[in-house]
Amino acid sequence: MKNFCGRTRREFVWQTGAGFGSVALSSLLADDGYFGKAIASETGGQPQPSRPGKATNVIFLFMYGGPSHIDTFDYKPAMKGMDGKTVDVKTFGRGGHKSGGRVVEPRWNFKQYGECGKWVSDLFPNVAEHVDDIAFLHSLTADSPIHGSAMLMMNSGRILSGSPTLGSWVNYGLGSENKNLPGYVVMLDPTGGPISGAKNWTSGFMPASYQGTVLNSQGPPILDLNRPEGMSMDLQRDLLDSLRNANQAHLAQRQEYTELSARIRSYELAYNMQIHAPEAVDFSQETEETQKLYGMDQPRTNDFGSKCLLARRLVERGVRFIQVYSGGNHNDANWDAHGDLEKNHNLHAGNTDKPIAGLLADLKQRGLLENTLVVWGGEFGRQPTAEYAVGSGRDHNAYGFTMWMAGGGIKGGVSHGTTDELGAAAVENPLHVKHLHATILHQMGLDPNRLSYFYSGLDQKLVGVEHVEPIHEIIA
Repeated sequence: MKNFCGRTRREFVWQTGAGFGSVALSSLLADDGYFGKAIASETGGQPQPSRPGKATNVIFLFMYGGPSHIDTFDYKPAMKGMDGKTVDVKTFGRGGHKSGGRVVEPRWNFKQYGECGKWVSDLFPNVAEHVDDIAFLHSLTADSPIHGSAMLMMNSGRILSGSPTLGSWVNYGLGSENKNLPGYVVMLDPTGGPISGAKNWTSGFMPASYQGTVLNSQGPPILDLNRPEGMSMDLQRDLLDSLRNANQAHLAQRQEYTELSARIRSYELAYNMQIHAPEAVDFSQETEETQKLYGMDQPRTNDFGSKCLLARRLVERGVRFIQVYSGGNHNDANWDAHGDLEKNHNLHAGNTDKPIAGLLADLKQRGLLENTLVVWGGEFGRQPTAEYAVGSGRDHNAYGFTMWMAGGGIKGGVSHGTTDELGAAAVENPLHVKHLHATILHQMGLDPNRLSYFYSGLDQKLVGVEHVEPIHEIIA
């Protein structure tokens, strides 16, 4: 059916507007059931939870650049005393395929923590106090050892761009609980965003309402959200009323969405967010004790601590998916430790350890950890051997690396899967990134093998065409 300018309603929604305006329009059209009708006509029905989920929200702590698993949570006592020895081990990273190299012994001591006796390095002494609430996955694998494609795989399940990201799938499957805030929020490192930029929080071939919105924990929460200069809140409200009144007569003649109604809805969402987004980032409502818990009293941990505290506040306000990045830009501005491993990881672990521990503690004491799924990890790990002839830097490792999950119905104090004695590759219960995604969807009450979106003649799925089981061993 045509509505104006010879375009269908679907073409109109897809083509009009840009940037945040298109997000606002798409979000409100979805709320009114417009996209539901379109999806239903193409897929035979809207996505629905397969069962009540144990988790209602996700906080993904993304350590961009690839933290070294064998220097953080994957204890390798066999490497003690091997520093500098040459070993035959096949690796593949930025430096290409190699058949051997010089061992870089883990640079930090490990200690046992909690009732489970989990070994954790001195890089994360605060997170280590919460191991009984954490499930460690030591045998993750990915399809690419290159940052750009590995980031896309971790975020969208594919190494090529153009597909919806994990937060988009969660919001597509469940919808948003708060119509005044985005359902999918991304917070970046002060040094900048990760490689590939917005492709890591795109909605791909889904409507723009499902894409991530970049939110700032300090200053204006959303860029370009403020009213134009000279327009007061009262004037904006009067404009909305005028537009609504003008549109009533138009809708009485044509029962379809028009350019005028699209403008109204864009204004309405922006209007609502002008009121509610600043409140969400108002930390003056938090006690001094809570802010110290997140490390906000220290310059080094203030930034990441602010983001973690904001993540908790967004969970309380019904935001479905929050992704917080540690590391941005390039080289040592993130976890990509090719040269000096000690300098790099001391920096980034020191910036994040206390805030992450504070987040886990705060969620738990407020009763939010039960239904909030916290995920920690990067796009891959790092190799046991040195990348260069001198120095302690490690190359990328997609053959075996560690991530962890906590809350949201996940068992605590468990470790699943192993890498070999050097941490070069997964050997026991190897897992793929798709298993991680399947587990997240499963905990949210979504069937990872049935959740689909019809596009380009196919029922597209986050986990791909083959059946993928969640990681049952870590599910409570």
